[in-house]
Amino acid sequence: MMTQPLMEMNLERLTQAATQARGLAMDAVTACKSGHLGLPLGAAEVGAVLFGHSLSYNPEDPHWLNRDRFILSAGHGSMFLYAWLHLSGHDLSLEEVRNFRQLNSKTPGHPEFSETPGVECTTGPLGQGVGNATGMAVAAKMAAARFNTPEHTLFDHHIIALCGDGCLQEGVAAEAASFAGHFGLDNLIIIYDSNDVTLDAMADKTQSEDTAKRFEAYGFDVVTIDGHNMTEIDSAVRAAKENDNGKPKFIIAKTEIGRGIPEVAGTNKAHGEAGVKFVDEARKALGLPEEKFYVSEEVQTYFSEHKAALVEKYNAWEETFKAWKEANPQLAALLQQGLSRELPGGLLEDIPKFEPKNKIATREAGSQVLQPLAQAMPLLVSGSADLHGSTKNLIKEASDFSSTDPMGRNIFFGIREHAMGAIVNGFGYYGLFWASGATFLTFSDYMRPSVRLAALSHLPVSFIWTHDSVGVGEDGPTHQPVETTASLRLIPNLDVIRPADAEETAGAFYAAMERKDGPTALILTRQGVPSQDTILPQDRREGVLKGGYVAKKETGSLDLIIIATGSELQHAMVAADQLGGCVRVVSMPCCERFDAQTDSYRESVLPKACRKRIAIEAGATAAWYKYVGLDGKVLGIDRFGISAPGDLVMKELGMTAEAVEYAAKTM
Repeated sequence: MMTQPLMEMNLERLTQAATQARGLAMDAVTACKSGHLGLPLGAAEVGAVLFGHSLSYNPEDPHWLNRDRFILSAGHGSMFLYAWLHLSGHDLSLEEVRNFRQLNSKTPGHPEFSETPGVECTTGPLGQGVGNATGMAVAAKMAAARFNTPEHTLFDHHIIALCGDGCLQEGVAAEAASFAGHFGLDNLIIIYDSNDVTLDAMADKTQSEDTAKRFEAYGFDVVTIDGHNMTEIDSAVRAAKENDNGKPKFIIAKTEIGRGIPEVAGTNKAHGEAGVKFVDEARKALGLPEEKFYVSEEVQTYFSEHKAALVEKYNAWEETFKAWKEANPQLAALLQQGLSRELPGGLLEDIPKFEPKNKIATREAGSQVLQPLAQAMPLLVSGSADLHGSTKNLIKEASDFSSTDPMGRNIFFGIREHAMGAIVNGFGYYGLFWASGATFLTFSDYMRPSVRLAALSHLPVSFIWTHDSVGVGEDGPTHQPVETTASLRLIPNLDVIRPADAEETAGAFYAAMERKDGPTALILTRQGVPSQDTILPQDRREGVLKGGYVAKKETGSLDLIIIATGSELQHAMVAADQLGGCVRVVSMPCCERFDAQTDSYRESVLPKACRKRIAIEAGATAAWYKYVGLDGKVLGIDRFGISAPGDLVMKELGMTAEAVEYAAKTM
């Protein structure tokens, strides 16, 4: 939806709004004695133009499908966003602004998704918002291609991100920008709050590149403006929206950090709270009254009238949406499926069973599982960081996403793991597609900030990580992630699933698809693993959904429990056969799901009365003592790996059935 040029008659009110937004930031940071004044004061005119004129949104329906998405990548400047959300009529009261950074407020220190109406994503770690915005732009391209018709346009919005030097120095932003330029995301607008300052010093202390030329090289349209001139801001944003030339847009807004507090303005001291002691004089100089958290009637009236105009556009879109649904019932059903994240009925059972006695890698099993899932779920998209041939997560009957094929469902991220994580999160924030990104498990460390934010933000996305242990073999310790799975289990709200065979892999992929309240990590093998055919396929699949289950039940009086996960379940099963009928084997593909089960279920799997326990996993041991206790033993790998054939490395490092037997006999 395009906007008309900013009228001269509105400049006075928006200038007042910018001044009062500065006042809100000063008052909030002063009141809590914490926060960042620099960006809210320096970019106030940018906020006035965006929220007071250029953005298409409805404060009464912050989840409107066709709204422009605004992302504050420089999340430390959160009072910028809170001030404008309040002024624009979102459900963010002045009392909440007063409660900035206080317990249980809607105005936390950095913006948090789902905590504050109008906040599109959780930002704070610098550069992540640029990646999130890139992901949203891809999702918007895909949505327009799938749901717009010649008669009805549902999706024609833009993604606008505001970032600073800190964001652009971070590698994740560079990776995301390179991706955005290559794939021609002309619905993406990045506004660079260019104030020549970083936290410790002036920006020239640590950077000297020509940022405009850098983004031109990425493939962006680049323009430089005065970030305090609202007419220039308006013209640049309108031109960016109107120009669908196959290039994302980069607006360099030259601003003065901390504008309004002369004692610190334009210096690195303005970044944080250094200006607080000068606030009273600054407020007077700006013409603000003594009353704190002041918003004038004139500004309130302006935004009330602006809101009415926005709602009028929204209502017109709603009429289009209604007509579209009547004309396209199948597309409407698909759209609703994506929004509600409801899976087709019987999907787990519809995944074909694997041939018994087959020995295949779980990465290959994942590939086979992905195909029927993708067929049943048209909004499932999958990507890899230049490793489709190894991660095996290509949707075989789908094309590849590109600027000329937005219907493509395979995303080639290139060697950009960090951006891949942030872009996948962007899909999660967008809220319409089932999205995943894949690479080797050892490279998940490049993605960790994004994975952590996905968990914090409860995003229902998937991360597929293959080559999961020292079983990688000849590539050696640089590619053998002995500590990585254990460290990922430390992230709250991340389901880490390491399936033991093909049928457990089917359950793992389904578990990732059905989850609505957080991300799932799928940890898969490079090497072949045997099928555990003594367990019914359905029991293995459903056992994964519960996180842990009895894989082999004792036939006599229970004396020993062996807990195993992933490729080590095979050793536990063989050892149990050798040790006799008093041994139970528990498969534990997902500790997080198991811990979420009822007390009675967990007791039925791991009865407290049996204290003689062994756990085995080809990785770090510490976390398994939670399940085996002080009386138990853990067989694992608390050292880096070895470059040799995978089976030899496993044997050398004690990942064998014989090692399990020996541990049991020596307890």
